[in-house]
Formats: sequence, structure tokens, C-alpha cells
Amino acid sequence: MHRLTLPFVALLGGVTAVSQVSAVESVDALTDCLTAASVPFDEAGSTDYDLDVSSFNLRLNYTPVAVVAAETAQHVQDAVACANEAGVKATAKCGGHSYASFGLGGEDGHLVIEMSRMNKVVLDNSTGIATVEGGTRLGHLAVELFNQGGRAISHGTCPGVGVGGHALHGGYGLSSHTHGLALDWVVGATVVLANSTVVNCSATENPDLFWGVRGAGGSMGIVTEFRFDTFDAAGNFTYFVAPVRWATEEKALIGVSAVQEFAKTMPAELNMRLFIARSFTNIEGLYYGDKAGLQAALQPLLNQTNATLAMATTGDWMAQLKYFGGSSNLDQGHGYAEHQTFYSTSLYTKELSESQLQNFVGYWFNTAKNNTRDWYVQIDLHGGENSAVSNVSVDDTAYAHRDYLLMYLLYDRVDSGEYPAGGQTIMENFASNITQGMERADWGMYVNYPNSGLNQEDAQANYWGSHLERLQAIKKSVDPNDLFHYPQGILPAV
Repeated sequence: MHRLTLPFVALLGGVTAVSQVSAVESVDALTDCLTAASVPFDEAGSTDYDLDVSSFNLRLNYTPVAVVAAETAQHVQDAVACANEAGVKATAKCGGHSYASFGLGGEDGHLVIEMSRMNKVVLDNSTGIATVEGGTRLGHLAVELFNQGGRAISHGTCPGVGVGGHALHGGYGLSSHTHGLALDWVVGATVVLANSTVVNCSATENPDLFWGVRGAGGSMGIVTEFRFDTFDAAGNFTYFVAPVRWATEEKALIGVSAVQEFAKTMPAELNMRLFIARSFTNIEGLYYGDKAGLQAALQPLLNQTNATLAMATTGDWMAQLKYFGGSSNLDQGHGYAEHQTFYSTSLYTKELSESQLQNFVGYWFNTAKNNTRDWYVQIDLHGGENSAVSNVSVDDTAYAHRDYLLMYLLYDRVDSGEYPAGGQTIMENFASNITQGMERADWGMYVNYPNSGLNQEDAQANYWGSHLERLQAIKKSVDPNDLFHYPQGILPAV
């Protein structure tokens, strides 16, 4: 291995000569330690290095002090020990799909532990328990579970997302209304802690840590191995699109109100979202069953919204994953390299009042439609009386927003070039038009759809709500010096 060259511009600009010497010594100590422990790391300027430091969101690029190319749990453990010795923050990067580039630390100067080479999946067909390495991507996980035993877990739709960040902070997708969040299927985990020790956690072993990693895991340690329960993925699954043509604010207000009302009692077999873009709006989702069952379940909403079921295709579990994943190649590994340039934010809300619905629709028609960039607002029907997400007690895991009816992703991207300065105000104001006048307890934000502009205090409150105090106490017990720091993570209790 070669000694890394310190990125002076990113790390040292504007600091004193004493600080420069200290930083150089830290990097030297780090690379010496990694080399002595036989921990592989990327050579700066190599193809692997360029791939591993490349952000999904090209608006947010950060420079690590080193990138460990972990292949084993021992590599992770030794890398954490070296970060401690050198006084450098450590960050696990699993899929590298973070909207705020948190897999690179969310700032310059971290030791990035690239996990995507650790992607083994082993299903025990006698128990239905899958043992999954922490760098596995969702598409690879889905393929392996299905091929090894026709099994699945609930998870999101993008095959390149890493299971680590996804399952440790929620893991919502178009199976969640039926089967809950990805973290609801976690029954155990192996975690490298900040002191470089390795522990197992489950409902009966280190239960506080187990609670914390299921919702705020990125702040607690590095999960090298998950144990997931799984469900039988046999049967028919119908994915669908129903365009709506609301030409006026009045019609859109009636339509969005009808969608919200439908969400309260939507059948458990139906998973759905309202997808709003500048030039079109769709009701879309996945139904557990055939087209006739979908038609019966959806018809009341179609009648109320004047929508037409334009596409409904029935297939097996893998067919719907390929459709929503946008690719026939689900089995993504270390070489995955998708990029976009965008700004995003998120919301959870309880039922919107008439005035809040009017604010939302008014901003959509009178302001957002004038934005010519490639933006969208995705409103997932997250809760309701039949939702598997909401039917788990809010205090069972660190995921704090189970009792919220709607979940929003607000996303604004450019197809080429740089994102414009000040462009984020479009989505920021969209969100604030929804929440204005709300009680603080009536809205929150999803950490897997982070708003990169939040300060740490606001981020903690918005992402973890009523669970924050307990999470800070757990953080203090497992990472008192905040080795696994990132700009919007949990801070140790004072």
C-alpha cells in the first residue's frame, strides 16, 4: 500500500502551520496504522479510489483522509481502531447513496470505510433468517433471498442503495404498507463500536443498542452483519400507474384531499404514493394480488379523483422490483456508480387540515409549476389504520414517526451542470407552506431523505423527535467521543 497524499486544499486551507503539521501527522499515523494492521485501502488517484469517493449527489462532494476497502469484519474493526489512534472521525459507506453524502462523512476529513465489497447473503431455509453482510446493496439482497429460497424483506425500490444506511434509519418502500420497514425485519446485528470492540445485539442481547441501531444506527457503530427475518415472496404482485389530470387548483384540492382520506383506511395489500411533477401527476404503487383485486381496492379512489388506471401489470416479486428499480439488472455490487445533481428535503405529517391542503395546492400551482427544473414531490401513504408501519408501537424502535399519515420527498434536480445557487428555496418553501401553523409535534423529517441544509440541533429534533433524549444517552454509552460523527447525527448526551 502507498502512503496517502494529504488533500491540503480540502483539509488545511486557512489554518495555522501548527495545525497543518498536526493534520499531516494524523494522516501519517492513520496510514501507518492501516498498513501495519494489513487493512486494505484505496491508493489516491486509483480507479477504486475515484469510484469510492464519488458522491451520488454531485452537489455535495467531500474529501476523506483515507478510504478503507474493507473485505472482512476484521478490516472494519482494525480500521476503527486506527481512526481512534489517529484522532480521525470514522464513517461507514455502504451504498454511497446518501442524498447528503453522509457516506463520505458529510464533510471533509473522515476515514471512510467502504463496505460494498462485503456483500455476502446466506439464507437459512429452516428458519427463514438471512445473514447479510453490512455492505450489501438492496438489489443484490433481493436477488439472493429470492434465488436461495423465494424469500424477501420489505425495503425500498432503488437496487443500488446499501442495506446499511437504509435499514439502520428506516427503510421505507412500496412494500411497507403491507410488510413494514426494512428495520422491522432486523432481528439481530453485529456491530463494531467506537472502541473497536465487536458486539452482537438483538431483543435479548444488548437491547438498548438494538433499539438504537433500528432508526439511528449510523451514529451508534458500524454494522458488519445483519440478521433479517424474511417473508415468503410467492404470489402475484400488480404494479400500476393511474394518471390524474387536475387542471385547476380546485380540482387538485379535491383530489389531494381524497387521497389523504383514502390513506386512513387503505387496504393492507395496497402500497401507494401520489407522485407530483411539473407536467404530470400520477397515483402509483404496488398491490399484493392480481389486477382484479387491485381494481376493486382502488376503484373508490379512482372515482373520487377522476383518475384512470392506465397501466396495471401482474408478475412475480422480482418483476415488480425490476419495474420500480428502473432496470433489469437488480444485482448491483461494488461497481455501482449512479449520480445526480439535486437538492432534497422531506416531511412527515399527520392529517392535513383544509387550510393546510389549500396552502400545499396553492404553492404547487402558483409557484412550483414555474420552476422549469426536473422536480417532483412524492407523497407516500405511510400510515393509516391498516399500515404495517403504524401498527408497530412508536417506541418499539428508534424510528420516531410511525404514527404519521403521510411521508413526503421533495426533490429538485438539474439534468446537467451545477445546481443553481439559491435553488433550494423552491423545495424549502414548498415544505414550509405545508407546515406553517402546525404544532411542532405534528410534523417531522425522514433521515433517509435528509435536508443537507439543517444544522445538527434541528436535524436531531426533526429526524428523531421524542426519541432523541434516549438516543443521546445510548450514544454516550457506546460512542462518548463521537467517533462516528456526521453533521446531522446523534450527539452524545452531555
